[in-house]
Amino acid sequence: DFYILSDQSTQNGEQFSCRLAEKIYKIGNRLYIHTATQADASRVDDLLWTYRDGSFLPHEIYQEGQTPGAPIMIGSHQEPISEADVLINLAPAVPLFFSRFERVAEIISQQTEEKTSGRERYRFYRDRGYALKTHNI
Repeated sequence: DFYILSDQSTQNGEQFSCRLAEKIYKIGNRLYIHTATQADASRVDDLLWTYRDGSFLPHEIYQEGQTPGAPIMIGSHQEPISEADVLINLAPAVPLFFSRFERVAEIISQQTEEKTSGRERYRFYRDRGYALKTHNI
């Protein structure tokens, strides 16, 4: 699924990922939020605590080799060992381990770099025969 944020959107990709993570968690799925860097992972970790008053999403930053306890894991550059249902990809490239998830969510903002890398990821999935859905936010 590709989530295309509009020019008018007040959220960036990381903020929208929190909203999406909450929705995914509430329907009973486990998820992994993949970021480009450890700093990005820390920022998403902080946002999951503060993005909306009154929300609580049990999450933790994934450490390689760690047995995850929380239903929401955040990480970068490493494949999680947990059995998550959904991958939210915030990195500019498709992670090598994407195929082990039942569902992949790609979030694309209107920034030129993100749109360009988003188009490349779209072609990647399309060329491999995956059914793609686009959601305009």
